[in-house]
Formats: sequence, C-alpha cells, structure tokens
Amino acid sequence: MPNTLEDKDWKLLLRRIKDGKCTPFLGAGACFGKIPLGSQIAREWAKEYNFPLENCSDLAQVAQFLAVTEDPMTPKEKMKEVIRKCLEEVNLQYFNNPDEPHGVLADLPLPVYITTNYDNFMLQALKNRNKTPRLELCQWNKYIRRISTVTELNPTVSNPLVFHLHGFYETPESIVLTEDDYLDFLVNISREQDLIPARVQEALAGTSLLFLGYRIADWNLRVLLRSLASYFEKSLSRAHVSVQLLPSSEAQKEKVQEYLDSYFGKLDIRVYWGDCREFSADLKRRWGDFNCGN
Repeated sequence: MPNTLEDKDWKLLLRRIKDGKCTPFLGAGACFGKIPLGSQIAREWAKEYNFPLENCSDLAQVAQFLAVTEDPMTPKEKMKEVIRKCLEEVNLQYFNNPDEPHGVLADLPLPVYITTNYDNFMLQALKNRNKTPRLELCQWNKYIRRISTVTELNPTVSNPLVFHLHGFYETPESIVLTEDDYLDFLVNISREQDLIPARVQEALAGTSLLFLGYRIADWNLRVLLRSLASYFEKSLSRAHVSVQLLPSSEAQKEKVQEYLDSYFGKLDIRVYWGDCREFSADLKRRWGDFNCGN
C-alpha cells in the first residue's frame, strides 16, 4: 500500500496549482512547533480551572466549561493571549525555511487561502513574498456581521485573499472555540450560505482543496467537512488532497490506512501520508521541477 500520493496525483495537483485552481486549507498542524496544539492548551486550561470531566484534552469541551463557569468571552480572550505570545517569537525569516508550510504555499501562484487557525502565519508568509494579502473573517455570528461588511472580493496572485473560517485572534469575538460555537457555526452556515463570500464559495466548489494540518481522528475535521458538504455537492468533481499522519503503532497502520483511504475516497480526497513539513518540502521540490519542465 503506497505511503504517499502517486505520481499521477502529484501531476494533477501541480497542474491545478499552475492554473490557479487549487485552494490551500490550513489546520492546526501547519503551525506545529510554533503554536501549541489544542490538546496541550486544553490540558493547561483544565488544570488551571479544575476541569471536572475526564477528557481534559478536548479543547472545545474545556473551553465550553470556561464559558459556563466564567463567561463566554473568557476562553476566547485566553486563546488570543496564547496566540499573541507565540507570534512574538516568530519573525519573517521563519517563513524562508524550505519546509515551512506557509512559506511554501506563499510561493505558489494562488489567489485564495482558507484557514481554520486563529494566527496570522499565512498573512505574514504572503507579505514576506512581497504580496499584498487581504484578510477576511467568516461572518458566522451577529457580532462579526455587525462590525464588518465584506465588499466585493477579486483576489489575485499578487493580492491574495486569506479567509479565516473559524476566526482571527485579534478579533476574539470571531473565534470558533467552544462546543456551542461549533454548533452555532454549523447551524448558521447551513442556514445562511451567503455568510461565506461568493468568491470563497467559488474556491470551495470550483478548485481542488489542499488540506494541511488536520487529522481525521479529530472531530474538528469531521465538523469542517460536514459544514462544507453542500459545497462538495456543488463542486465540479475535482479531486482534493489531504496531508495525514499515520498512527505510531505499526500493527495498526495498515488497518487505519485502509479505513482512511476508504473514508476519504468517498469524498474524492487523495491522501498524502506524512506530516506538513514533509509534504511542504516534497511540494517545493516537485513544484520547482514541474516549472523547469514546462
């Protein structure tokens, strides 16, 4: 069973990138090593606030506890502070590392980037490549709709759009974090599809999506795929790619891989088995070779 994408899958992905018909979709794993994973943040908060339940690694559940016992803005404000402190330690040279996911993606001729992360890494990486990116928030709640109005979006390679689906740390009210937030997000997006700008809807339905930094074991990805189900239904049958980590247990690898291949296969999502940095280094090399040969 293959460990990674087949050559024909790579050729398809590289051709879509060259045509501007690929949209990166970034999750927490893309920032691994610079921003703590949700499970780590959850355990720290659970200890600090005496979380009474067993699953202290579930960030949405722990954040929900804080929202109930403190107030709804407490976990969002704490998340803002976590991200802010982490960003203080990152300078623009970081994005020049040859396997840094955001930097590699910023080098590609793409007009739209989508993220469920709260940080500004994609924005900064694009600026580091002398591009002029525009940041927009998903208007999933009334507060965001009240403070911002999305004008017509016409992103280009030199002026790309970075769309924050689950919020941005500088606007904590926009952050999708608690269990209630995820439920409200799903309900509102399903009920009012115009909460996602038309240009982003076009990217979701009309390009190959490249998922980096998600694990199928995380319900966060399943919620995400569920919220995007209607756009997959409208899509023009393009294949998508997801970067996935295999479990550490050798005995379970083959069974898990068969299950995930089957799960993703129904959505026409091809799987690259490895971490984000391995994929990014591979993509950078293949993209360079592809351009030299065309």
